[in-house]
Amino acid sequence: MCKFADDTTVAGLITNGDESTYQTQVSELVEWCDNILLNTSKTKEIIVDFRKKPTIIHPTIIKGAEIEQTDSFKFLGTFISENLKWEENISATLKKANQRLYFLRQLKKYNMKQDILVNFYRSVIESILTFSIIVWFEGITLKQKLQLNRIVNTASKIIGCSLPTLEDIHLKRVKRRSEKIIKDSSHPANHLFKKLPSGRRFRTLKCGTTRSRKSFFPCAIKTMNE
Repeated sequence: MCKFADDTTVAGLITNGDESTYQTQVSELVEWCDNILLNTSKTKEIIVDFRKKPTIIHPTIIKGAEIEQTDSFKFLGTFISENLKWEENISATLKKANQRLYFLRQLKKYNMKQDILVNFYRSVIESILTFSIIVWFEGITLKQKLQLNRIVNTASKIIGCSLPTLEDIHLKRVKRRSEKIIKDSSHPANHLFKKLPSGRRFRTLKCGTTRSRKSFFPCAIKTMNE
């Protein structure tokens, strides 16, 4: 269970079509929420299944209401799709960032100082472009990376100075997050960062698919080794 303020997400693994464990988790959540409002109309269920013959999963029932099964949902500001691709998230990011470029142009038009323009860009535009970037950046296409960096380049021309590329920001944040996990022995993912006998490099994680190889932890270990 992942909880943030009033937003709660339950993730369950269904093996061989056996939903019993998953349904038990849901029932325990419903019981835990007995004294607070659980809005079933806003509750969504997404199924991630990459097998050639996916199993039909029946909709979950909570307090007599059937939970809507959806192919994507917005989780804490980031769109997650059932195919674990990022088209919807990138489209939403590009739309927001392009809208805010207008205000940057207006500030430039009124001859605002360069440091003010940079601060505006970093707080209003860069913050959108890099939101949860360590989750999705390695998994997007080259075309999508070019589209995002085009906004950075446009902002750079408006301001009149160079700005950090998304690749640089992504690398910096991955390293920073990895170092925090390595130092925290209580972190659930701490055991993934295992040193080789030489003590100089971390053991590479085995990945059976490109999707897995481009997820955070394999990329983080590769980054730390480099």
